[in-house]
Amino acid sequence: MMARKRRKGLSDRQVRILEVLDNFQKKYGYPPSIREICGKTSISSTSVVNYYLDQLEEMGYIERDQGVSRGIRLIKPAGEAYSPMAGALAATSDKLRTAAASVGQAISEMFQVPVVGRIVAGSPIPVPSSDFNLFDAESMVDVASSLLPSNEKGSNLFALEVQGDSMIDAMVYDGDIVIMKRAQTANNGEMVSIWLKDREETTLKYFYLEKGHVRLQPANPTMKPIYIDDPATVEIQGKVVMVIRQVKGLVA
Repeated sequence: MMARKRRKGLSDRQVRILEVLDNFQKKYGYPPSIREICGKTSISSTSVVNYYLDQLEEMGYIERDQGVSRGIRLIKPAGEAYSPMAGALAATSDKLRTAAASVGQAISEMFQVPVVGRIVAGSPIPVPSSDFNLFDAESMVDVASSLLPSNEKGSNLFALEVQGDSMIDAMVYDGDIVIMKRAQTANNGEMVSIWLKDREETTLKYFYLEKGHVRLQPANPTMKPIYIDDPATVEIQGKVVMVIRQVKGLVA
C-alpha cells in the first residue's frame, strides 16, 4: 500500500482530536486522558494519539504538561481548525504565529502511513495470526515528507508499533512507532524487520550477512546477537526510515 498524500494544514484526525478535547472539556470540566481520546476517535494506539498531540502542540493548538495524564489545554477552539483564516486572525500572540508558520512550512506535504501491527524488539517470539490485525483499516499516522530521507519520499511505507527494548541504544523504545520502507534485501548494519520462516517468529534488529551466515544484532548491551546458519530462512520485510517517539508517562 502506497502512502497517500494529504492536503495542506490539519488532517482529519487532528481536527477530530481537537473536537474531542473541546467537547470533553465543556462537558466534564477537565481534559480527557490519552485512552479516552483513543476511544472517542476510534484510534487503536495511544502512541498514534500522542503523535498527533505532539503535532497539535507544535502548531499552537494545545499546550501539554509533561508527565500529567490529563495535562492537555486547548488554546484554539476546535472550530478554528475548519478555517485557517479564522485561526490566523485569532492568533494574536506573536509567539504562536511564528510557531504556526514554521511548523506549517514543515508539514506542507503530509502522507498517511498505515499502522499494520506490532514488531518485537527483543527475543523473537511467535506471532499470533491476529498481530497484524491489531489496528483497523483506518489506523494511520500522518508523516511530514520533510522529515523523511529525500530518497524515501513517495516510497512504499508502512508503520509498526515497537514491543520490547532490544534497540534502546538506537533510540528505539517500547511503544515507539517505526516507519518502514518495504524491502526484501538489506545492507549490513541496516535496521530491518525480520521474519524467521522456520520458527514463524518476527523481530526488529540490525542485519549482517557474514560468511554465509546471518547475524541479527540488538542495540542493547544486555542482549546477545541472534545467529542464523541458513540465510534462506530469513525474510526481510522492511527497513526502518523513521522513528516516532512515544512520550513516557502520558498514557492514562
